[in-house]
Amino acid sequence: MEQRELPKPPAGLRKSGLALWSAISGALDLDERDQALLVEAARAKDRLDALDRLLRRTGLALPDGRPNPLLAEARQQQVGLARLIVALQLPRDLSQPALGKPQRRGVRGAYRPRHLSVVGE
Repeated sequence: MEQRELPKPPAGLRKSGLALWSAISGALDLDERDQALLVEAARAKDRLDALDRLLRRTGLALPDGRPNPLLAEARQQQVGLARLIVALQLPRDLSQPALGKPQRRGVRGAYRPRHLSVVGE
């Protein structure tokens, strides 16, 4: 069986982003669209780690008791990473070849465009 060439990881990835990139790109043959999604997911993972380090150093609350604004950014990065992972439609087990079509996953209804009707029309 012919060994496929693994895509080169993007420059600037740190430890956990590189681990995510390697695990997924090493297990799956991704097209250009999915590679772009994986790049952004790996970068988001690195940003989450950096935010976690900052939050551990600065604390969850400001000196005046208000929540640290980094918490909101961490939450946004978590949501973004989750959406990127869903968009990749990964098989549950990367060590096993996918059988048939990948699972169809998408954003939940609240995020899907829908037809809006105007009352009285």
